[in-house]
Amino acid sequence: MPLAKTTSTVSAAAAAPAATAAVVSLPKSSRNFVTDTLSPNLRALAARVIPPFIMLVLIFGIWQILCMKPGATLPSPSRIWADAKDLIVDPFFVNGPQDIGLGWRVMTSLQRVAVGFGLASVVGVLVGAIIGQSIWAMRGLDPIFQVMRTVPPLAWLPISLAAFRDSNPSAIFVIFITSIWPIIINTAVGIRNIPQDYRNVAAVVRLNQLEFFWKIMIPSAAPYIFTGLRIGIGLSWLAIVAAEMLTGGVGIGFFIWDAWNSSRLSDIFVALAYIGVVGFVLDRIVAFVANIATRGAQAS
Repeated sequence: MPLAKTTSTVSAAAAAPAATAAVVSLPKSSRNFVTDTLSPNLRALAARVIPPFIMLVLIFGIWQILCMKPGATLPSPSRIWADAKDLIVDPFFVNGPQDIGLGWRVMTSLQRVAVGFGLASVVGVLVGAIIGQSIWAMRGLDPIFQVMRTVPPLAWLPISLAAFRDSNPSAIFVIFITSIWPIIINTAVGIRNIPQDYRNVAAVVRLNQLEFFWKIMIPSAAPYIFTGLRIGIGLSWLAIVAAEMLTGGVGIGFFIWDAWNSSRLSDIFVALAYIGVVGFVLDRIVAFVANIATRGAQAS
């Protein structure tokens, strides 16, 4: 009897219809590209662009009101546009050896800055690393560097002209000697602030001096080094404009001096705008490279 009862139970279970699985529908994703990604980015962009734009409109408006009356010694923005429209609209025109657009003049100045600042970067990092590593080098050279860095850029120009007898290398030397000091000083500070644990690890794995320089010193001091480079690139741009006013050529600095001698004040204002924009772009480029190299660890 128990066996028969079990058999009938199994037969009944087999005859029963199989239970169907319930289908659960997942809710659709509520994420929207426009509201979740595009709108926040547009708001962040507007927060960066609109305040400076409003300030520029106010500045130009006040400038226009103050300089449009008769007897004003400086040109108004509308007068600058009328007098120097070709420099603003077409910065790369060429009408002769000296009659070229401000874009070409800026490129000429940037070539000198690239050479001078590049040399200052290499030499500054190497010398700064030596000073940061050696207490005796720091004691011997740091006071000298602190004194020399206070010398104005144009004070070096007569010495460079006497040494090189040519305006182009003289201008490059002025850039070099002006921008190297913050690079040396910041690199030395960064090297001195390397944690002792890093030095201990380098001693344990027996890194040689070159390996220690590339694998420990440079990565650890990178935030300080790039801070010095950002200061140096700004000083380089200041130095080349000042040096070109006296050495001549086709750079942006000489253009300003020539415009002053020709009483073209509108051209000077346009050139100043070019100088400011290019200087800002140079700083942003170095900051961008620093952010990548230090992975956001750089302060400033």
